[in-house]
Amino acid sequence: MYPKILKGLAAACVLALTSCSSYKTTQVNPSTTFSNSTTVPKTSGSAILDAQGKPITLQGTNLGNWLVPEGYMFKTGQVSSPTKINELFTEMIGPDSTAAFWQKYLDRYITHDDIKYLKRIGCNHIRLPFHYKLFTNEEYMGTRNAGFKYFDRVLDWCRQENLYVLLDMHCAPGGQTGDNIDDSAGYPWLYFSQSSQDEMSRIWVSIAQRYKNDPIIIGYDVVNEPFAHYFLKEIPDYNHRLFLLYKRMVADIRKADSKHAIFLNGSVWAGDFGVFEEILDDNVVYEFHKYWFDVNQEAIQKYVDFRDKHNVPIYIGETGENTDEWIKQFTPLLNKNQIHWAYWPYKKMDNTRGIMNFNQPEHYKLITDYAAADRSNFEKIRNNMPDRAKVQQALNGFLEQCQYKNCFQNKGYIEGLGLKVE
Repeated sequence: MYPKILKGLAAACVLALTSCSSYKTTQVNPSTTFSNSTTVPKTSGSAILDAQGKPITLQGTNLGNWLVPEGYMFKTGQVSSPTKINELFTEMIGPDSTAAFWQKYLDRYITHDDIKYLKRIGCNHIRLPFHYKLFTNEEYMGTRNAGFKYFDRVLDWCRQENLYVLLDMHCAPGGQTGDNIDDSAGYPWLYFSQSSQDEMSRIWVSIAQRYKNDPIIIGYDVVNEPFAHYFLKEIPDYNHRLFLLYKRMVADIRKADSKHAIFLNGSVWAGDFGVFEEILDDNVVYEFHKYWFDVNQEAIQKYVDFRDKHNVPIYIGETGENTDEWIKQFTPLLNKNQIHWAYWPYKKMDNTRGIMNFNQPEHYKLITDYAAADRSNFEKIRNNMPDRAKVQQALNGFLEQCQYKNCFQNKGYIEGLGLKVE
């Protein structure tokens, strides 16, 4: 038994990933490069103006699964949040190899080549989901306090390609949704935790201070998809708590940055605009998300009505995850109604419901099967553990396949978006 275990561990160590060399380029320091006189994108009535003051219709995609890993895109099923995925990988290949995997993953999953491609096919912005832990000393994805490292990297690429960036706090302190997507404890504690709200404010203020004059930033997406539908009975109370949180975040961000637009999600998976008790600021974009519905005017009319009533911009920050035919029907409806949009996500493994696809590597099913296995106690973890060397091989393969050079386009999906197929 022990020789078998040692042999497996040795093989895993031989295959273990080393962190790749640090990203090297001449990067712009946005806090010193741009001045208070630099113009940035902003809203004007129901329009969004670019940095030159011209109306722009946002059309783009989300860089989902990069800074916030998701189980359905890693094909780990019920192991669906970043914390749970990290725990799964650590069980299989150990902490050092897991940290090394994440470090290479962060360098490979999204690169300058991906940004160049998105610009070439016709996107004019990206929405960048991020986890608050990237701005803390808590270990996250094999690193600590690395948020500005990855922000500055992708912003530098986007600046070179003239592609606007929306910064989206996808996982907030305490959890804003109460489900896997916010990497929470299964409840939206953010609205009941003063320390969590203080931490959220600290992070947003630090981001706003750094990028307050950066013209490539299209805005700050304060928090993603507040509240899941599991909490509908409490929505009157929860909506008011969320409104008060928004009121504070807008005020705190404005102390650091008076110029950039602020994006505010509706509640209940971003679909309920009833949370907006009043208009908090004259430079706010109101955001909704919507998936899996019949395409017709009725599906979006309440958001159009809100825009027209208050003379404010509206933006669908997430949609898609559907067939090519559905995309071909919905995108023209958004364009007809002059709704800004970003489809979810840009790429994922072995799936055609996105712009870009890549193949599942050899032995990856071992990971999927282990994620679905009984891991409720240590004996069951040991008994159900897959071959560690093959798991490491599968993860190495993932890192190879996910790179832009090995991805391939979902042509029908891209055509449905009205973008260019290469």
